[in-house]
Amino acid sequence: MKYEKSCGALIYKKENDKYYILMVMHVNGGHWSFPKGHVEKGETEIETALREIKEETHLDVKLDATFRSVVTYSPKTGITKDVVYFCATPISKNIVAQKEEIFKIEWFEIDTALKMVTFDNDRNLINLLKEHIAKKTNL
Repeated sequence: MKYEKSCGALIYKKENDKYYILMVMHVNGGHWSFPKGHVEKGETEIETALREIKEETHLDVKLDATFRSVVTYSPKTGITKDVVYFCATPISKNIVAQKEEIFKIEWFEIDTALKMVTFDNDRNLINLLKEHIAKKTNL
């Protein structure tokens, strides 16, 4: 059994009392998801997430490591993959898609994003993010 690991983040912002999440449509697969990618040798999970976000979206973000969720699945027979997700807020505003990997990038209202994602794992992550935001705003 081969093991793979990737890291990424759910990037969100608040605008006009509504929360939005940044979704990317990867060239491979054609579904909406979140920026993520493989861990390179010697990298920490956080370093990987920050690098992948920068590569795929050109955004600088503030990563919140108090939100950490791991999704495990099998992309192909004989392969187990863990994807570690953090959440983040944008520091910069200029979004540029990495043409080799990303077909589209868009901000969606969180409840709209819930309806758009293909995979239950992604839906669960968005719900976890909503809970995380609610806890942070109700301190």
